[in-house]
Amino acid sequence: NEIKKAAEQLNFKNSYLFVDNDFFNAQYLKEFLQPDFFIYYIRDYLRSQNYFKRHGAKAEPSLIKKADVVAANSAYLAEYAAGFNDKVMDIGQGCDVEEYISVPEKSPKDMEGIPQPIIGYCGSLTATRLDVDLILKLAQKNIGWQFVLVGPEDEIFKNSEIHQLKNVHFLGSKKPEELPGYVHGFTVCINPQLLNEMTIGNYPRKVDEYLAAGKPVVATRTKTMEVFSDYCYLGENLKDYEKNIITALADNDNAELKNRRVSFAKSHTWEASVNKLYNLINKNL
Repeated sequence: NEIKKAAEQLNFKNSYLFVDNDFFNAQYLKEFLQPDFFIYYIRDYLRSQNYFKRHGAKAEPSLIKKADVVAANSAYLAEYAAGFNDKVMDIGQGCDVEEYISVPEKSPKDMEGIPQPIIGYCGSLTATRLDVDLILKLAQKNIGWQFVLVGPEDEIFKNSEIHQLKNVHFLGSKKPEELPGYVHGFTVCINPQLLNEMTIGNYPRKVDEYLAAGKPVVATRTKTMEVFSDYCYLGENLKDYEKNIITALADNDNAELKNRRVSFAKSHTWEASVNKLYNLINKNL
């Protein structure tokens, strides 16, 4: 009723209903609002989380079936949605990467004194999304590499054996505007993703940020990461990570590869993603 009232006051005509992954609150909005067109947007596999698991198994497929089109931000989620609706498109993920392209004037003070090569990660340090054991073994086996982890830690990370290693540096949470300085200070960037129902379909925006800085990236192979396969070094286990980091270190100063990474990251703009969304809508009106 609130939405209807606001739409009437604003004199909305030919309304489009856009639902951003909220399959609980939006379950009957199509019936109540009767829009001219209904778009369902999926950017996370929420059904993997305990809060959504029980009723989401019925609620999300039900809503996907009602949609005129479904837009997804990764190939994995598009494939999942295609099981319930044949008008699905992977529209990619919009990212704001401009601040990562230029090299900051000053390096972060807490990185001073950490010798190269630095294998770095920026983001939330949570064991539901990152492979703690992989990071531990990488650092233990390669004491000549310095590992810098930037971001807030969950309890598992706080109590991990990783904290006992002299070549691992936990630098804590930083303001968003500070992160480019850390990324540019890394020799190689990593995304040691843990594969589970929650993470397997995720679009890794941090990889675009790494690439925008021109950095070589070593990451866990997923269906979504295949999009990045020409610009990143992908692997599945400790052996792959070690091999790929060695290769990435050798390619660190390759200007041609750096320019290719930056150009690729710049193509993942919100404008490009929204243009794909409009193409999907116009094709199915």
